[in-house]
Amino acid sequence: MKPSFEVVEPSFGSSFYYSKYIANENNMAHLWHYHPEIEMVFVNGGTGKRQIGSHVSYYTEGDLILIGSNLPHCGFTDTNTGNKNETVIQMKPDFLGTGFLSLQETKGIQELFDKAKGGIAFGNQTKALIGDKIEMMDDQPPFERLLSLLYVLKVLENARDYKILNARGFSMEMQVQDNDRINMIFNFVKDHFQEPISLHDIAEMSSMTVPSFCRYFKKITKKTFTHFVNEYRVVHASKLLAEKPISIANIAYESGFNNFSHFNKLFKEFTGKSASEYRQELKAIMK
Repeated sequence: MKPSFEVVEPSFGSSFYYSKYIANENNMAHLWHYHPEIEMVFVNGGTGKRQIGSHVSYYTEGDLILIGSNLPHCGFTDTNTGNKNETVIQMKPDFLGTGFLSLQETKGIQELFDKAKGGIAFGNQTKALIGDKIEMMDDQPPFERLLSLLYVLKVLENARDYKILNARGFSMEMQVQDNDRINMIFNFVKDHFQEPISLHDIAEMSSMTVPSFCRYFKKITKKTFTHFVNEYRVVHASKLLAEKPISIANIAYESGFNNFSHFNKLFKEFTGKSASEYRQELKAIMK
């Protein structure tokens, strides 16, 4: 399976799409998809797992993300995340017109869109600054909503508390053969990370030798395949630590780790803390 192409229609009377998913009603979270529209996602509170391109991570206090054109991603909320709501805005890169984005006052927005090709996660300061503004757009008529979006984009352009999620040079806009191949790899990991994954088998599925596959995957994602799989498993473990009151040993097993000490070592390596410390911190946040 490769990510499905999502057709995005602008909201009625508008040049972009705006929608709000209320109280865990987003049932599309597990689907791996892409579209030419740039996507902004604001999750007001709650926790969840995000996968954008080759990046996979876990958020704990809501989320504010900008996803570039044709960058494959999964949804952000499901029945376990406990989010208050999720707002999605999707806009074509040229929805304002190429001439408009060349103006002195707006050319920074074009630079923001270029930066979003790797996916951008914004911090708590920016979320607090524009979260309400994003949600208030739900009740605005089209013209006021457009003005609000321009304001939000301007704030994002000037934000300093952000992180680019995919390494510089990463792009899913590759040759068709490469696109299909890397998407097949991502989907296989997403569906089988709880099982042993043989480097030989995944290389064979990709019609490559093991050394060629390793070079190919590192060139495309800027990560080794082993690092990518372990990262996916650790993020899933982070999700389980927040959502399931089961033992850490069982969480390690359910996340695809057969060796508990190896799980502990990798979890600390990826998160900077032990699994038990991580769970205690999450409990404090949830309170």
